[in-house]
Amino acid sequence: MKTVPGPTDHVIVVGAGLAGLAASLHLLGAGRNVTVVERAPEPGGRAGRADMGGYAIDTGPTVLTMPHLADEAFAAVGDSLARRVELIELHPAYRAQFADGSALDVHTGAEAMEEEIRRFAGPVEAEGYRRLRTWLQALYRAQMRRFIDTNFDSPLQLLHPDLARLAALGGFGRLDARIGRFISDPRLRRVFSFQALYAGVPPARALAAYAVIAYMDTVAGVYFPRGGMHALPRAMADSARDAGAEFRYGTEVTALHRFGGRIRTVELSTGEQLACDAVVLTPDLPVTYRLLGREPQRAVPLRHSPSAVILHAGTDRTWSQLGHHTLSFGGAWERTFDEITRTGRLMSDPSLLITRPTAHDPLLAPEGKHLHYVLAPCPNTRTGPGVREWHDLAPRYRDSLVAELERRGLHGFGDSIEHERLVTPVDWTEQGHAAGTPFSAAHTFAQTGPFRPRNLVRGIDNAVLAGCGTTPGVGVPTVLISGKLAAARITGQGRPPRRATHISPHMSDVPLPSR
Repeated sequence: MKTVPGPTDHVIVVGAGLAGLAASLHLLGAGRNVTVVERAPEPGGRAGRADMGGYAIDTGPTVLTMPHLADEAFAAVGDSLARRVELIELHPAYRAQFADGSALDVHTGAEAMEEEIRRFAGPVEAEGYRRLRTWLQALYRAQMRRFIDTNFDSPLQLLHPDLARLAALGGFGRLDARIGRFISDPRLRRVFSFQALYAGVPPARALAAYAVIAYMDTVAGVYFPRGGMHALPRAMADSARDAGAEFRYGTEVTALHRFGGRIRTVELSTGEQLACDAVVLTPDLPVTYRLLGREPQRAVPLRHSPSAVILHAGTDRTWSQLGHHTLSFGGAWERTFDEITRTGRLMSDPSLLITRPTAHDPLLAPEGKHLHYVLAPCPNTRTGPGVREWHDLAPRYRDSLVAELERRGLHGFGDSIEHERLVTPVDWTEQGHAAGTPFSAAHTFAQTGPFRPRNLVRGIDNAVLAGCGTTPGVGVPTVLISGKLAAARITGQGRPPRRATHISPHMSDVPLPSR
């Protein structure tokens, strides 16, 4: 593994999102002095927090899987996730609702899920689920250490027996077709393949290897931090501060000053210049490349994932058919994926993620009120409507989204809203996200593993990247890993030794990566 040469005593981390905080904790654990510069007034980055008339809303992800990866970061400084955050394991992890009126509770426990599928689709599909679960576990074991939790210096690193294992498991086939070898019910196939959208690729075109995301969602467990998802980055920042990190909030990095092949000082929006030995850069790629003054040359330009519209709604009521997380699938499937990834149209029959965090933490809303987060995938601004179009389109799309929710059984949803916030590609663009999407570069084969933008910068010895645009990719688990991998580039340290985790009574069901 290539590492940053020369002194690395003082590291400046740009960005206090999950990647920057994970990097900071691993750097602190390796004895480095760390200064974190964050433009917002508090930590979190994409996993931020906002007040909406007394409702505390998470501005980013709402689903937490693989919490042991966060625990690794805390452990680097002798701390633990359990000490800082109360995690609630969700049972069920999701509730899936389909256009034909049927519903399925998605459990991560094998026996509970098998019984639910037997009720929902019969014994043949239940047996198929058992075989699918075994395959997902094998796929995870084949990928995690070698292809996800690793720093790539060359595509030649792929030439390893684990690559043959992945091929033997069918990892280079198509995701939807591979899932179909185990279960035939089209509704069930959606439950185990919709996660490809997180990677920016429709299930019919995604590599079967991306079923590792379905493993995280449907096998490893889904958790909710009391206080909302923002409780995790806030706890990580507190732990880093207690371990000696200095935080500069409300301050933006405006320039990186180099001497020779090294960044020597980081200039802040205040005019202050901070000396450093190394820099970890976590903003979205366009911001990072602007600061570096260069952009890597690629034979084919980066392709970005679809975006999303999010409606945060504080309501005076809720609906009993909703789980903590509800997957509301439309009747169409392939057509809607084609719309948001190819033709650039809004989903004509959308599939939605509805999260109700007040189901497990009523303190996130005023007494007797409820908070709903509705996510609708949409094209990014390079494929679909641009920023100017969204200014006119947003209110109409908001109304159509509310009408669709009411058609799907959330009667009176529009009238129940007391406070709301609509987030569109306009907002993502204003936050500096390329193509108006918070999901960064898509996980096509040409943008995965050693082919994804590297976390080392050619020609600059002491700059390292972290975050969803670089290795290993998009999602809370992978972003946490990216921070650890960035720290390893600076410290030269590999994976920490295996340690017992005490996250929840159920964490024994979550396998740690094989060592």
